Amino acid sequence: MHMMIFGLDENVKLLVEAFKNKSKRITWTMITNESLDDSQKQFAKKHDIHVKFDIHASEQIDVVFLTDRNESALLDGVLKSREPLTIIPREIYLLLIHYLKKTKQSRDIPLEMNELILETAHDGMIIVNAYGHIQFVNKRAKEIADIRKSDIIGKHIHTIIPHSRLPHVMKTGKKEVNQQLKLENDRKVITTRIPMYNEQQEMIGAFAVFKDITEVVHLAEENTDLKHIQMMLEAIIFSSLDAISVVDEHGKGLMINPAYTEITGLTKDEVIGKPATTDIYKGSSVHDYVLKTGEKVQHATMKVGVDKKDVIVNAAPIIVDQKTVGSVAVIHDLSELHQLTNELHKARKEIRSLEAKSTFNDIIGDSIEITVAREQAKIGSRTPAAVLLRGEPGSGKELFAHAIHNESERSTKPFIRVNCASIAPNNIEKELFGYEDTSLPDVKIGYMEQANKGSIFLDEISTLPLDAQVRLLRVLREKELVRVGGLEPIPLDVRVIVATNQHLEKEIASGTFREDLYYYLNRLPIFIPSLRERVSDIPAIAHHLIEKINIDYSRNVKGITDEAIQFLKQLSWNGNIRELENRLGRAMIYMKDDERMIEEHHIKEGWMPHVTYHEHHSRRESQDLLKDAMDDFEKEFISQIYRENDFIKTKTAQVLGISLRSLYNKLDKYGFS
Repeated sequence: MHMMIFGLDENVKLLVEAFKNKSKRITWTMITNESLDDSQKQFAKKHDIHVKFDIHASEQIDVVFLTDRNESALLDGVLKSREPLTIIPREIYLLLIHYLKKTKQSRDIPLEMNELILETAHDGMIIVNAYGHIQFVNKRAKEIADIRKSDIIGKHIHTIIPHSRLPHVMKTGKKEVNQQLKLENDRKVITTRIPMYNEQQEMIGAFAVFKDITEVVHLAEENTDLKHIQMMLEAIIFSSLDAISVVDEHGKGLMINPAYTEITGLTKDEVIGKPATTDIYKGSSVHDYVLKTGEKVQHATMKVGVDKKDVIVNAAPIIVDQKTVGSVAVIHDLSELHQLTNELHKARKEIRSLEAKSTFNDIIGDSIEITVAREQAKIGSRTPAAVLLRGEPGSGKELFAHAIHNESERSTKPFIRVNCASIAPNNIEKELFGYEDTSLPDVKIGYMEQANKGSIFLDEISTLPLDAQVRLLRVLREKELVRVGGLEPIPLDVRVIVATNQHLEKEIASGTFREDLYYYLNRLPIFIPSLRERVSDIPAIAHHLIEKINIDYSRNVKGITDEAIQFLKQLSWNGNIRELENRLGRAMIYMKDDERMIEEHHIKEGWMPHVTYHEHHSRRESQDLLKDAMDDFEKEFISQIYRENDFIKTKTAQVLGISLRSLYNKLDKYGFS
């Protein structure tokens, strides 16, 4: 058994000698902050007392004698870190010294002094004899046990404390340390019970020392409630998808959640107990500002964590009893916000593609040529005047027409697209201006009336027959139309946008286009540059088209390499942007599923795929390969004839020996329309 004492005065020496006489297996450790004199050194050496100047350096201790009132504070660190100890209170120590002195020196401490010491003790104390009869009860014990009787001396302990275990301790001869007991008055105490022996090792009684812990238990219950609340708060914080960090009043990390670790890459060990600036790569600590000023911080931007992520932070003080005791911050990853913005932009594009509508944002490019055309079109969108779009096939005339309509006050009204070359000349007036028979209830509403209050886009206006040109001129001049076969004029409010890839001036000279109509249409001419005239815009257009094709074909291509862009810039681009979209689309179709970047070989192979035949192909597979080869040949042949005839569809159809409608179908099929 290992015992601890404090100091080495005469009383302590008496205690050591008494125990040494009874048992040789007891060892002693003495704690002191003063140097020992010669006599003390000799005594310590004789009785193998280990002298320590630091209470934390002591060995395993079983029993501690409190020899001075100031020693309880010194034991706090030991009591928290060691196994349960038997603590002999100072009052019991003095009682033992009293009996030892009486036995050894045949002189007694006055009974009045002994009782005074025990009566003034802060802890309750009860002493019983070998029969369990009460020999002594101090004042504090009476208060705790609510004992009002004065004649309790000599009565059995169970008459006062029914559940007392002092008789059990005397029966077993084993002490009980720090045991909880609930008294009849509902007070809760923690008690230590120790049997007492005489010099002949005969049981002579037992004593109990106990503390009232009722208030402590209440406090513990309150702390339990607080702990429950804390656990709930932690559960809320940990389940939050927002990154959260909490610091104390000194700016030291208290708590983070998994979302915080995901954004910053920092773990609890790297943050808890560390300064608030630990996670910051660039910027000032919002926690420090909040703790210093007591004010909230909103929308602070900084870079944080191992990946130096851009974040936006909101922080607020934690105030308890009008005192700032900490700070809590919520961190949002801006890269996630950027991603959401891009997804929203992508979704808008998908919606526009489903509605077949475009805006000026879809007219891609920063070259001077396209910038001038775009600004002219914006001016046109703000006026009711007719707009004439001029440019090569595939340069984006219809895109401009949509943008002009969607930017105008008519954006919520109808937008009607008509390709004049796709309608038979003898039927185009009825299709455009409607038809009625006065003798029959037979009325056809034409495209012009369908576009009332909105816009109508007349593509390839140069193919419009002269009679139809006269009717169109009346619409522009008089703001009304008369249906074919009808008599009554119909008021009409429609914005006319026309497009052509021909030189209308030559058509006027040849007599196929009316000069007066030309002047009405040419009030706001917009020349749309060919792709050859703005090669510098190819990278931006290509990336824009890749996003569009990803949606159309459900692909996930990320971009295009610089080498592929350089190859594209070297092409002649007779088909303009439509040809560029076609080339990129073919390249993406033939790319493998795990390929994410369009490379030069994708464009070359996609434009003219190699067709091979193997003997093991089934008959059905051979037919499919032959069909692909025939389609490729037809596409290239039509493309060649189309270019040789300056992209004039009527001439191209005549050379190919097919109808104009058939030509349009094939141009749509191969991406040239």
